[in-house]
Amino acid sequence: MTETSKAFLYKYLNNASPTGFEASGQQIWLDYIKPYIDDQIIDVYGTAVGVIGGGQEYKVVIEAHSDEISWFVNYISDDGYIHVRRNGGSDAAIAPSMRVNLHTAKGIVKGVFGWPAIHVRDTAKDQVPKVHELFIDVGAAKKEEVLEMGIHVGTVATFVDGLDELNDKFYVGRALDNRVGGFMIAEVARMLHENNVNLPFTLYIVNAVQEEIGLRGAEMISRRLKPNLAICTDVTHDTQSPMYNKKEQGDLKCGNGPVICYGPAVQNNVRDLLINVAEDKKIPYQRQAVSRSTGTDTDAFAYSTEGIASALISLPLKYMHTTVEMVHKDDVQNVIQLMYDVLLSLKGNEDFRYIK
Repeated sequence: MTETSKAFLYKYLNNASPTGFEASGQQIWLDYIKPYIDDQIIDVYGTAVGVIGGGQEYKVVIEAHSDEISWFVNYISDDGYIHVRRNGGSDAAIAPSMRVNLHTAKGIVKGVFGWPAIHVRDTAKDQVPKVHELFIDVGAAKKEEVLEMGIHVGTVATFVDGLDELNDKFYVGRALDNRVGGFMIAEVARMLHENNVNLPFTLYIVNAVQEEIGLRGAEMISRRLKPNLAICTDVTHDTQSPMYNKKEQGDLKCGNGPVICYGPAVQNNVRDLLINVAEDKKIPYQRQAVSRSTGTDTDAFAYSTEGIASALISLPLKYMHTTVEMVHKDDVQNVIQLMYDVLLSLKGNEDFRYIK
């Protein structure tokens, strides 16, 4: 990682890009990759695509998603408290006492998720709060004061916490799911450019929107690009910390390498290509099995148009959908290296069909 790419990582991760409102983050991403691409595509909902070697018959996608979970203002009480609903898979259990930014046309308004003090609660009956029990306090005494701040129903709120590092080994913060993926595919573009690689196919570097509410950005852009091959990256659960059950959720560990997924949406020949490249290049990797779907944009690409040969490289992550998501620095570099080496291995005429 260069000093420039590290500065990009911090700027990109610390910027808020809630689902449906990803434009500012997409601009940061496009500004970074612009020197490394030949062209760009931006669709009407904000999915951003860097194009390298456009116009060639064979087309390959590497992909991540750009959006983060957040909250919508749903109701403002007469006494100035703000009640919310989820935008994506936001976790009500972690919200109490969290600081938030409310994104208004007038700029950011600061607030906090308040919660009754332990002294006045019957702690024997404490349970995980429900979304309708959550409220944001912006220091207003009445509804009119909240409205004057520019806050209204539909205003988006995101947690404040930014990127940090732990023990020189981990990145920690909110929205690593999955803007760290956007960082990784951008670094692949940088490596291709700096190493003067001429690919025998058109490469689309796709940073999709609206994954957190149903893979919607990938669904749209896959129909537009119609690639021959898609290699997606997202995060998956590290299962080593307390309260995980390895018999149910697998045995995956931060620091042990990229995770290669087995499942119906993953095209087996593409998956085996990833494994063969990892073994040939001595890149550590782990295996994961899923049931019906991967739950990532891989599914949207796999089942798009007439079917797109797709596979998933996951980054192990601790504490998903919290403000202290953690990924190992070595895993980040190994995902980048694996994607890069897979691209170099392609001849641009691969036919991944099982029966020919």
